[in-house]
Amino acid sequence: MRHKTIAAWMRQFNRELDITVELPSKIVAMNPFKENPLALPRADAFYNRFYSDKVERRLILGINPGRLGAGETGIPFTDTKRLWECARIGSGQQLTHEPSSAFVYRMIEAYGGVDSFYNQFLISSICPLGFLMDKNGKRVNYNYYDSPALMDAVEPFVLAMMERQLQLPIDCDVVFCLGTGKNFHYLEGLNSEHGWFKQIVPLEHPRYIMQYKSRDVEVYIQKYLRAFESA
Repeated sequence: MRHKTIAAWMRQFNRELDITVELPSKIVAMNPFKENPLALPRADAFYNRFYSDKVERRLILGINPGRLGAGETGIPFTDTKRLWECARIGSGQQLTHEPSSAFVYRMIEAYGGVDSFYNQFLISSICPLGFLMDKNGKRVNYNYYDSPALMDAVEPFVLAMMERQLQLPIDCDVVFCLGTGKNFHYLEGLNSEHGWFKQIVPLEHPRYIMQYKSRDVEVYIQKYLRAFESA
C-alpha cells in the first residue's frame, strides 16, 4: 500500500475479488466484477474521483452487497441512480433504485456532500461479495448470516478479506457497523478474537430504516451524524 493510492489499491482488489468456497444449496455468490461488464468501469471512476490519495479514512461496514446497489455499480450502498445524480458517473438511463442507497446519500448530503464525506470515510462490507437465493424461480438478496451453513462457509473468506482491507490507511480506533443486530454481533465476535478495532459503533441499517422507520429518516440521519462526530 505504501506506493499505491487507495484508488489504485481498490482497482486491484475489485479485479481479484472472488469466492471459491462451496455454498449451501440454492445459494449463489453475486460478484458484479465478474458478472456485470459495467461494474468495473463504474467502480474505477468512483474510486479514482474520491480516493486518488493515501489519506487515512474511517471505515463503515455493511452486511454484504445487494443486487440493485453494489450489484450494479460495484460500490457499497451506491445504486446507479445515486452514482449518476451525486457523482455524474455512468449515465442517466435505466437507473436502478436501492432504498439503502437512497438513505445513505441523503445522509451524505446532510454531512456536507460526497466530497466531504468520502474524504473522511470508506464504506465496505463485512462480506464484500453478496449472495442470491433461488425463491419461487426468482433470485433474491440473501445475507451472509441468513443461515448458519452460509456463515460457516464464508467465514474464511470474510477473515481474509478483512485482513486484506486493513492494509489500507484505515483509522482502526473506531469502525461503524451498519446493522445493530446480527451484523454487529458477528463483527463484535470476530473483533474480540482478532483485535482489528478498538471500538465498534453500531448504527441501524439503512434498509431497516427505509423499510420500517421511513417516517423517521431525518432522525436517523442525525443519529449517524452525531455518531461520526462523537466517536
